[in-house]
Amino acid sequence: MEYRNLGKSGLKVPILSLGTGTFGGTNEFFQRWGETDVKEATRLIDISLERGVNFFDTANVYSLGDSETILGEAIKGKRDQVLIATKSSFQMGEGPNEKGSSRYHIIKALDDSLKRLNTDYIDVYFMHGFDSSTPIEETLYTLDKMVSSGKVRYIGASNFAAWQLMKSLSVSEKNNLEKYVIYQGYYSLIGRDYEQEIMPLIKDQGLGTMVWSPLGWGRLTGKIKRNSPLPEGRVKSGGLVGAPPVLNEHLYNVLDVLEEIASETEKSIPQVAINWLLQNPTVNNVIIGARNEKQLISNLDSVGWNLNKNQMERLNNVSFQEPIYPHWVGER
Repeated sequence: MEYRNLGKSGLKVPILSLGTGTFGGTNEFFQRWGETDVKEATRLIDISLERGVNFFDTANVYSLGDSETILGEAIKGKRDQVLIATKSSFQMGEGPNEKGSSRYHIIKALDDSLKRLNTDYIDVYFMHGFDSSTPIEETLYTLDKMVSSGKVRYIGASNFAAWQLMKSLSVSEKNNLEKYVIYQGYYSLIGRDYEQEIMPLIKDQGLGTMVWSPLGWGRLTGKIKRNSPLPEGRVKSGGLVGAPPVLNEHLYNVLDVLEEIASETEKSIPQVAINWLLQNPTVNNVIIGARNEKQLISNLDSVGWNLNKNQMERLNNVSFQEPIYPHWVGER
């Protein structure tokens, strides 16, 4: 397993981490992702550790806390061997203060996550989304105190627009507060918006990116094919609810090339799609998911080899997205 620095920090992390959105499945939305229980989660974590993957990503909103609870049970006796990332900001209850990045909410959210995970500290704590109703200073002063207290080691931002991330970094610098060291965002062969605004900022500020949904919300698993009915599984059962948009023709064009390259390399379509992401120097880590051991082992085999220049060019060309304004002006 290859290790890279986590963004603008000295923390070494494996280039793959295991996402735990499939743990629990105790509400309708996350049930479509998976229903992994403690026994299966423990097995997945043991396999990951055997392969050098000691980084596990969760969030308080995943199955409304049940994902964290299951992860906490599954790592019992192994806490010193693992790195945990979790998140807060999204709705966790019906009350007006049960969401957002206010001091009130994120202090409570962190304490709740620590209890569910059965740990004294979080290695990487993300704001899951930008809260426009809370002053940035309030959020960052609170996160700074969390780090100084020892409850949090590093902080990160997820799903922020580029200006929101840059403004947050500026506020931290101006007030000598802890800075976000890592960005977590969506990036895939069928979703390359990241490259237009966020990636240049990541390069400029020396941060790094953890990629979520590298398989385009389950559409790059190799099960979806042109002119074929949807197979049984997550996508067919309504698993595209909330998915990043993509035009069908673009999806099928990308899948056609992925299938060709998978055949050439004797790898699977998901392995090729993940390997393509890891060639981007701003990507520090790709979060993989798995409903079972077979899927996990297959995804772990995305590393230890590289696509060649010709294969990268073909994938870049077929997945190309026209620049948005004002980037197309610069292109001209």
